[in-house]
Amino acid sequence: MNVGPAISTLQVLTPPPLQVGDRVRFVSPASSPVREEVLQRARILEAWGLQVDFGEHAFKKLSYLAGTDEERLSDLNSAFRDPQVRAVFTTRGGKGSYRIADGIDFDAVRRDPKFLIGFSDISILHLCLWKHCRLIGVHGGLYNVAGPEEALRHVLMTARPIVMQAREEEPTFALTTTGSATGRLIGGNLDMIATAAGWALPRLDGAILLIEGIGKWQGAIDRPLTMLRKAGHFDGLAGIAIGQFTSFEFDVVELLRDHLEHLNVPILGGLPLGHGAEPLSVPIGVIATLDTSSRELTIAR
Repeated sequence: MNVGPAISTLQVLTPPPLQVGDRVRFVSPASSPVREEVLQRARILEAWGLQVDFGEHAFKKLSYLAGTDEERLSDLNSAFRDPQVRAVFTTRGGKGSYRIADGIDFDAVRRDPKFLIGFSDISILHLCLWKHCRLIGVHGGLYNVAGPEEALRHVLMTARPIVMQAREEEPTFALTTTGSATGRLIGGNLDMIATAAGWALPRLDGAILLIEGIGKWQGAIDRPLTMLRKAGHFDGLAGIAIGQFTSFEFDVVELLRDHLEHLNVPILGGLPLGHGAEPLSVPIGVIATLDTSSRELTIAR
């Protein structure tokens, strides 16, 4: 069971929108990226008018990691500490962010809040930053596709409202129930939510829980959901926002339904967030409203 004050009672750190001319940095807290893919994404950001640089170890490869724990953490903290860097882009997820999440320089983050952008394995960094700093982050990234790119630009460079429509073609669309809910949008990758339990997972009461996942067998979905539910981490949720569950070899929708419908909160499925086709980006930690009748997730900002 999570302990501590409810998330709705604590101060939130909201980074300012990016401006033309701002410097942003790519770092690799998890696995090593493909250099050309990252450089292509850097060119997109430069076309937005941003200046781009790279962490010292951004392209290093050490087995399945982008360098040692110390190297990856050093790059991440250097970006948070550098007053010239106004947002931190992760090159990819993969594996390894969970090894360094508790080593973040939280004091530096509090002094100078800036967006961290990433998803998948990066979800545990978002969770840890929310737990310790209440920092608004961005679940998503650059995918070299026009729609997703524009969605991320909207999140980072404007303060306009965000309205995300669920997609009927997503299998999790079938999980949508009835009702509406408002709360802070917390979560991300299901594996990382479960990995964070007990040390990096913030309280979820009053929150809208965002979950997404990729390429798992039954046990790897059933076990984390069972643990999180039985340990009380889902107690007091306001609602559930379900993103993309992709590359599964079984009926993941029925397994999700078996766990989540018992919580008796509004559920909105089919959101284009995760590892599926043309995923969008969304701020994490913000107040959001899910409406099952309109099939929309709305962030007023």
